[in-house]
Amino acid sequence: MNTATIKEIKTELTHRSHQELMELCLQLSRFKKENKELLTYILFESSNEEAYIQAIQNLVDEEFDAINTKSYHYIKKSVRKILRMIKKYIRYSKNKETEIELLLYFCQKLKDFTPYIKKSTVLKNIMQRELLSIKKKTVKLHEDLQYDYQQQLNDFID
Repeated sequence: MNTATIKEIKTELTHRSHQELMELCLQLSRFKKENKELLTYILFESSNEEAYIQAIQNLVDEEFDAINTKSYHYIKKSVRKILRMIKKYIRYSKNKETEIELLLYFCQKLKDFTPYIKKSTVLKNIMQRELLSIKKKTVKLHEDLQYDYQQQLNDFID
């Protein structure tokens, strides 16, 4: 089976009725959890981005509290899992400010995490990679936001 292009799907959807479109959305939501999460974001949370950010930050707090600190191996696995989760929620939003806010929050949680992450090269590299990513993304924003985020980034340098 060949997968249709986005253009082909878009033109086909214009020919469908309202009821058929609703059925297609519900059918999509049954197949993958990510589809259901995306529909939830679009329908309920996209109108209030601040509450969305706060909900994800609360989820990140819970995940950081649940990390097994017996070994750096478990810490690394958990930190990677948290970062994957954050990036999944960032993809739903497609908002650069939301992305930077969440990544800065992740880096702050990682910086404050005990045991100290400086003892693990992998954890330091994860944090450096995300800080570099944030730096690249702030360039595309408005000057005032660039300044605010640059101030927050400077806190990580010392």
